[in-house]
Amino acid sequence: AADKIRLIPQDFFAELCEQIIQHLNHKIPGINTAELCQRIQTSGVDINIGDLAKIANTLSFLFSTAARNNLTTEELVTTLGSGVSTLPKHAVQVIRHVWNEQGKAIAVSEDARNTATVGQFVDMKWKLGVAMSSDTCRSLKYPYVTVTLTVADPSGQITDKSFEMTIPQFKNFFRQFKEMASVLETV
Repeated sequence: AADKIRLIPQDFFAELCEQIIQHLNHKIPGINTAELCQRIQTSGVDINIGDLAKIANTLSFLFSTAARNNLTTEELVTTLGSGVSTLPKHAVQVIRHVWNEQGKAIAVSEDARNTATVGQFVDMKWKLGVAMSSDTCRSLKYPYVTVTLTVADPSGQITDKSFEMTIPQFKNFFRQFKEMASVLETV
């Protein structure tokens, strides 16, 4: 991860660290590594989304472990310096700054984080479509609903999950959502 961190410009690395801290503090549902990766690539850096996701997971683990152990800024920087593969100087400076500014807030919310082992729902989009034909059937003309769920997994990575439903399946899906809404109103 240290080799890939060297590639990331300091401003993008700082933005990634800020997003991770905000996620650990439950201020945002996750880190949109796809969008950040695209912006980094546009700036001329050759990095792929898998590598950026690994860096995000490593930093998330670093910050949450430091919070769990109530490390001071100097203890964290000393620990980073004693690692097998040393981080670039700009990365250590960013981590020092971010931890110094916002590290205490994570320590307070870390107990709540330990209870969250499932992903978090971020957004849902849907669209209605009609299949007109296929290579085996000339005239289908059946409607369907495509649903795209945006979720943040426990590490904070935001992903989209898409699926299609027939109209009867969508009606059942909708009925279940109405049931959930009515139950939530009673709470």
